[in-house]
This record gives sequence, C-alpha cells and structure tokens, in this order.
Amino acid sequence: MSSRRVSCLCCVLAVALVVVGVPAALAQPPDQTPQTQMPQTQMPKMQMPEMQMHMMPPQPQDREGSGTAWLPDDTPMYALHGSHGPWTFMVHGSAFFQYLSESGDRGSDQLGSINWLMGMARRSAGRGRVTFRGMLSLEPWTIRECGYPNLLASGEQCNGEQIHDRQHPHDLFMELSALYDAPLAGSMRWQIYGAAAGEPALGPVAFSHRPSAMANPIAPITHHWLDSTHISFGVITAGIYNARWKAEASVFNGREPDEYRKDFDFGALDSFSGRVSLTPTSRWALQVSAAKLTQAEQGEGTAPRIDVTRVTASAAYHRLLGGDGLSATTIAWGFNEESGHGSNALLAETSLTLHDRDVWFGRFEAVGKTAHDLGVDESFERFAVAKLQGGYARYFTTWKGLKPGAGAALSLGFVPGSLQAVYGRRVNPGGAVFLTLRPAAMPMMHMHQ
Repeated sequence: MSSRRVSCLCCVLAVALVVVGVPAALAQPPDQTPQTQMPQTQMPKMQMPEMQMHMMPPQPQDREGSGTAWLPDDTPMYALHGSHGPWTFMVHGSAFFQYLSESGDRGSDQLGSINWLMGMARRSAGRGRVTFRGMLSLEPWTIRECGYPNLLASGEQCNGEQIHDRQHPHDLFMELSALYDAPLAGSMRWQIYGAAAGEPALGPVAFSHRPSAMANPIAPITHHWLDSTHISFGVITAGIYNARWKAEASVFNGREPDEYRKDFDFGALDSFSGRVSLTPTSRWALQVSAAKLTQAEQGEGTAPRIDVTRVTASAAYHRLLGGDGLSATTIAWGFNEESGHGSNALLAETSLTLHDRDVWFGRFEAVGKTAHDLGVDESFERFAVAKLQGGYARYFTTWKGLKPGAGAALSLGFVPGSLQAVYGRRVNPGGAVFLTLRPAAMPMMHMHQ
C-alpha cells in the first residue's frame, strides 16, 4: 500500500476515533464537574449588561484560534452563532475584494479576492464534547497568476518554479477536522484532534485568524517561518491542558501543498511537532513549538525534496477596550534549518479597533531569505530583507450579523544593496485598497459559555 493511501487511511481513522470512538464516552455519566453558568431565572443572555458578560469565567477549551493553537481569553469572537437541540453552530469568515500594487522591477498589480469561510458544529458527548470544523476558500478561482503581489514573500512552487514576491492562494480545503476533549483528572483535560486538512501543533495562531492581523488582507512575508503548516493534508494531535497551560504533540504530513489547489495532497504522516502554550492572564497567550518537517519543500529541478527543522516562539497580547474595542499585538520569532543552513524571522504586528468600526493596523517583519527563496539565479547568498506595512479599515453598520467595510494600506519593502539590481531600488513602496466583509463581534459571554 502506498504512503499516500496509508496517510489517507490514518486521517480517516483519526476522525473516526473522534466521531464514532466517542460511544465509550457517551456510555459514561455526564460530567459532574461544576460548570459556572448563569441561573435560568436571569434575563436572556443577549440582554445581559456588559459588566455581567465580562464576569463569565473563561473556558480553556474555547481558546482555539486555528487548529488547536490558543488566543488570549480577552478575544472577541467574530462569528454568526446559533443552536439546535444539543448542537451549537458558528460561522466564521473573512472576504476581501482588493486591488494590490507593488513597485520596482519585481512589482506587479492585481485585482482579486482573498477569502475564507469556516463552519463549526459542537455538542456535548458523555463527559466531554465533540467539535467539527470545515474551512473553505475560493482563492483557487479568485487569485490568479500563482498568487497575489506581495513583495519579498516566498514559499511553494508554481509552474515548476519557486514562488517569490507573491503570496500563493490558499487551497480550496483549508480545514476538515474533528476534535474531542474531556476531563482527565481534577482541573486537567485531554483532547484529540484529527484532520484530513488541518493544522498541527506548530507555531502561533495562523495569521488569518489573529485579531492583530484580521483587518489586513496581506499575508506576512515570514509566513513560511511561523505558521505555513496551517494547511497540512493529514494531522493527528493529542494534548493535555488546564486553565493556564497546554502541552500537545502532532504527527502529520509536512509537505507543502502543490500548485493544484482544488484537491487533497495526502502524504505519509512522517513529520512531527510539539508545542507548549501558556496563558498567564486573560490578556496573554504565549507558545513555544518545534517540528521536524519531512520532505517539506520541493527541491530545485530534479533534486530530492528538502527536510526542514522549525522552531517558533510567540506572544499575543489583547486588551479589551470600552465600546467593543480591542488592542491586539503579536510578536513572533521563527527559525528554519534546511540543508545544513539556518535562517531567522521576526514579526511584530498590531491592531487597534474602536467600537467594532475603526481599525488601524501595522506590521514589521525582518527575515533572512536565500537566493532560492527569492528566485535569484546563480547565487548561494542569504539576504536580510524587511517589510513595513500600515493601514486603516472602516467598518459600517452591521447588516444581518455581517460587517461590511473598506480600507487601504501602504507598505515599504527593504532589500540589501546586493539585491538592488534585482529589485530596481533598495526601498520599494506598495499599496492596497479593498472592500471587506466579516461577521460582527459577538457579545463576550458567548465565548465563555
């Protein structure tokens, strides 16, 4: 049996373990651990005063921002919410209709749409609960030419060549997963996550799910040093956690997706990772993680695929502001070692949201990239490059639970003197204008229910 079939079978078994392996848990009596809930005699939750909403205690199993990665407890949930019988449903998503322009000899312009949509269904199951998630993107149709302009971005291949100065589109299937978590002992809980497409225990919350980056349509140029494995075709993760920390490990297919974005790129589950997360207060989420990514990247020409060792560390800080406001900042460091050579990446991004209406955002990145990363022929150098970006988005009146908006951003890409001839100049400006649509922020009480 081929490794591809074995991997597919393992993914199916992982999901099946969560879906139909739960009957043993269902046979147990319901969890007797006291749960902090509002008495039924109180007024409906949607009418509760803001002070009462914020008194609801956080539940650590509700912190997942992407995959099983944690965000701080002080994180608004941007989602549509409903329930039917024992099931709770949420729909998350983000869509941009953008015009992007990058200058210099490697710059280009493009009109397109960056987008994703996630659905979640959850219910209790014996002493724990089961969660199903599906996440799709239409970018295989709405982003052309191997990706959208993003000067100094790199990663993956298209038409047999390394993608550089563009951000590749997301795959149609970004996540198809199931998760089960239940009490273990005392305040400890355990969980198992299985995904045909999903995210292993590696890196911070993926950029498209971070509040510090939510209003920014452009992917970080450090993406492939921090969170590029957020779409991995075959993942099994197990972990234990309590209110303050979480330890987890994954086995997964660490190969980068190919240029055909509408299918599943299954492979052997021969990569592994581990992550420890901490939430010392409701405003902080910290993580350190490491992984061995087997055959992660395509080699040049007929060369074999390349293994990558990755280490990341990050800190996210969120502060709720009065009137549906949020200050969100993420600082992250990533290290990749491949073919005996290492490179570092640093990201600092922030956003300030006032009244769920006005959003200012900014990002600074510095990273060491090889000539291969940047598509520079006949060179084996490693180049220190950087990018600075800032922008503003204005969201309008909520319409059926959705927030339409419009915004703009400016950027500066910095390259060393040795790349001036390739990029035309050492500092290259870029710009973006966009329309956007996302769910409005839910009352805080729903996250902590």
